[in-house]
Amino acid sequence: MLLALVVLASTLAACGGEQEGSGRTALNWYNFPDDSGALQKAADRCGRASGGRYRISYNKLPRGADGQRQQLVRRLAAQDESIDIMGLDVTWPAEFAEARWIREWTGERKRRATAGTLRVPLRTATWKNKLYAVPYNTNTQLLWYRKDLVPTPPRTWSEMLDMSRELARQGKPHYVEIQGAQYEGLTVWFNTLVNSAGGAILNPSATAPSLGPPAGRAAALMRDLADSPAADPSLPNQMEDQNRLAMESGVAAFELNYPFVYPSMKENNPRLFKDFRWAPYPRVDPGRPARPTIGGIDLAVSSYSRHPDLAFEAALCLRNRENQLTAALDGGLPPTLRTLYDEPALEKQYPFSKEVLAALQSASVRPVTPAYQNVSIAVSHTLSPPSAIKPKSSVDTIGDQIDDALRSEGVIP
Repeated sequence: MLLALVVLASTLAACGGEQEGSGRTALNWYNFPDDSGALQKAADRCGRASGGRYRISYNKLPRGADGQRQQLVRRLAAQDESIDIMGLDVTWPAEFAEARWIREWTGERKRRATAGTLRVPLRTATWKNKLYAVPYNTNTQLLWYRKDLVPTPPRTWSEMLDMSRELARQGKPHYVEIQGAQYEGLTVWFNTLVNSAGGAILNPSATAPSLGPPAGRAAALMRDLADSPAADPSLPNQMEDQNRLAMESGVAAFELNYPFVYPSMKENNPRLFKDFRWAPYPRVDPGRPARPTIGGIDLAVSSYSRHPDLAFEAALCLRNRENQLTAALDGGLPPTLRTLYDEPALEKQYPFSKEVLAALQSASVRPVTPAYQNVSIAVSHTLSPPSAIKPKSSVDTIGDQIDDALRSEGVIP
């Protein structure tokens, strides 16, 4: 296996990162596959802006997050020198930093990376009080609803479930569409509710589970929805796209999902789009703002890059104001720079941009730990299906499995 990794590294190193005949350095950027063209535009712009010192080759990773992580881990474990810049899911920087696969941002680079950047996305790029990546884009969920069924959106989960029951009694569309399948989306749902109830999955130092009463309340809410008329019969198998399709088909009154559902509804069901509205994520407690969990991509520089200085410079360029705005307008990826939310172009294309900004400013992040993959598995396996949740025992099981994961003990399902 070791020999195979060494051969892989030497072969890949020959594919990129070399000095070109023109004197330009070729930098390899590995990121998710973008169909909008925004990432390629950013790479081309930054190459031109470098004044001929470098060009950026945009290499597309697999579509699924698991496949992306697997490819990067294999290459970095082989000390592959052909990787210069990486687009990391926001749950990976702690793991990659602990493995010493990515470089710390310090000094002037850190100042430029953090200036004007939203606070919560920066938490995803930080490990042990050190910055290891720079937020490129972010994402968060809103409550989407049908105004023809619900003139005034609910402020809390309790209100939403009550509205759903009343709509069901009247024989009207009433489902609450949310991610209930056994995957990362279920962990995100739980994390959002725990944080919205004033708690956290891990303690501040990420050395032990926290959970407690807020986690019990979160688990109970998930079970309550699953046992109510609000639950779509397909809840145990639903992911974001199934939620979108259900809402577009007209069977639902509410949907907790990301902004990609807005242009999709506009294109696929113009009739329902006329009554398609958005509101803040529902609260657990009336007096405490909801804290929806953010997603997104952070840019990191490989520890094995032969051109780290240029890679840092290029990463800053890739996520600059112009390129983040293009990614938002062309690719639908919410920016991490605060001032972009005042851009008329963004407000015009995304009339819910102010709500997205408000959600990001009070948002939560998933547990920041090198063991995040195991933490997420412990949560999603224990809480699936939502109808089988037993709040106290389920939370106890999650706590025990997370404790084992953090201690590198036990077998995570």
